[in-house]
Amino acid sequence: MSGLNKQKIVESVPQKGFFGHPKGLFTLFFTEFWERFSYYGMRAILVFYMYYEVSEGGLGIDENLALSIMSIYGALVYMSGIIGGWMADRLFGTSKAVFYGGILIMLGHIALAVPGSVSMFFVSMVLIVLGTGLLKPNVSTVVGEMYSENDTRRDAAFSIFYMGINMGAFIAPLLVGSLMKYSFHLGFGLAAVGMFLGLVIFVATKKKNLGLAGTYVPNPLTGNEKKKFFIRVSIVVVVIAIILAVLIPAGMFTFNTFINLVGILGILIPTAYFFVMYRSPKTTPDERSRVIAYIPLFIAAVMFWAIQEQGATILANYADKRTQLEFAGITISPAWFQSLNPLFIILLAPVFAWLWVKLGDRQPSIPKKFSLGLFFAGLSFVVILLPSYIGGTDTLVSPLWLVLSYFIVVLGELCLSPVGLSATTKLAPQAFSAQTMSLWFLASAAAQAINAQLVKFYSPETEMMYFGAIGGLAMVLSLILFAISPKIQGLMKGIK
Repeated sequence: MSGLNKQKIVESVPQKGFFGHPKGLFTLFFTEFWERFSYYGMRAILVFYMYYEVSEGGLGIDENLALSIMSIYGALVYMSGIIGGWMADRLFGTSKAVFYGGILIMLGHIALAVPGSVSMFFVSMVLIVLGTGLLKPNVSTVVGEMYSENDTRRDAAFSIFYMGINMGAFIAPLLVGSLMKYSFHLGFGLAAVGMFLGLVIFVATKKKNLGLAGTYVPNPLTGNEKKKFFIRVSIVVVVIAIILAVLIPAGMFTFNTFINLVGILGILIPTAYFFVMYRSPKTTPDERSRVIAYIPLFIAAVMFWAIQEQGATILANYADKRTQLEFAGITISPAWFQSLNPLFIILLAPVFAWLWVKLGDRQPSIPKKFSLGLFFAGLSFVVILLPSYIGGTDTLVSPLWLVLSYFIVVLGELCLSPVGLSATTKLAPQAFSAQTMSLWFLASAAAQAINAQLVKFYSPETEMMYFGAIGGLAMVLSLILFAISPKIQGLMKGIK
């Protein structure tokens, strides 16, 4: 997308109307609010749905396998963002990608809401994975399109947007988790309703509030390229279907094989993307330097999300199996703990947004914010090993330990995640704008692909070593990143 087109987009968006920000931030805020409500509502109960016995309304999947599948599910959700980003950049733009993605997500939740079997579970997985890949990276890209590169409101806008995400993520586990004791399918049905409401808001307000944002296709395919693309996709789909039809009945393609394959792809795909963007003739010399600067930030993000994303796997299991759920006269649903992360973000995001604006040019550089985020993530795992150290692994622990761990990781998340979104839109080569946002979400994909292997080593007996090793490694990496941050900042070529 040319600089002229970027300026036309900014001028087409009403620049005042939502807390001093463009009106379009209202549309994207509430679209993402309901999309995250649907996703996090589903996610809050999904791991329990998998490993609870059939007599309890679950699928009866082995507990360790359920934890690995949950991690792989998360990896695929974010990995599919590459497809969504590519389609937005080359086929139909980010606005249409958001709409099509919302439709698929809603259908996926409807599939889960219908009492069925493991097969219906996997149908829903495919729909939600593809839908989130279309919607998630592209709605964030549209936020960036509404601001000029030097607009000082940009980081604050992403913090506000991030707060909207977490409002949906906070409410959903409380409501869906309360329905879990009656029926998992009621909870999944409520998630479907949430996505429907998000679609209604997006369609009803986008024309008035977003202007041209999301309508440009920055690097469109030619007619001949489109024809070749659809032919190649058709061939790949047929070949994969034939291979699976042969391997699955022969017992040569199992859950573990699939988990290992996704783990490998989680590392190879982002590596390939960095290589392609760096080598592309459409990438300018300054943009190549920024791509190099982005690599250590990406690695730090992978380590951070490897810890943070275990809130839906290891810490969810910890809440269910190791935590005292009778507290202050209240029976706590284990799903409710997943509201802690977004609750703390809602409370603290305005503080961090105000802090960055107040500090202005004196605020920490992007690499230093990342190093702080990684340090807090590691500390959150060190904290959660203390109950085992103090009282052993045979007794239930106070829920306040989980509360403290979630609080600490949120401090890190607010240093890293909204800043990472903003940095991605600024460091992205113009020809790869939506795809670079997809690359940011690939950090979560890579983290969860790694987690699918890590969770196999967790048990009450090994939890001190598990939390200590992962937390300690994150803290060491944070110190290394802090030390090299001036060099990274220099490679950003003027981006702050």
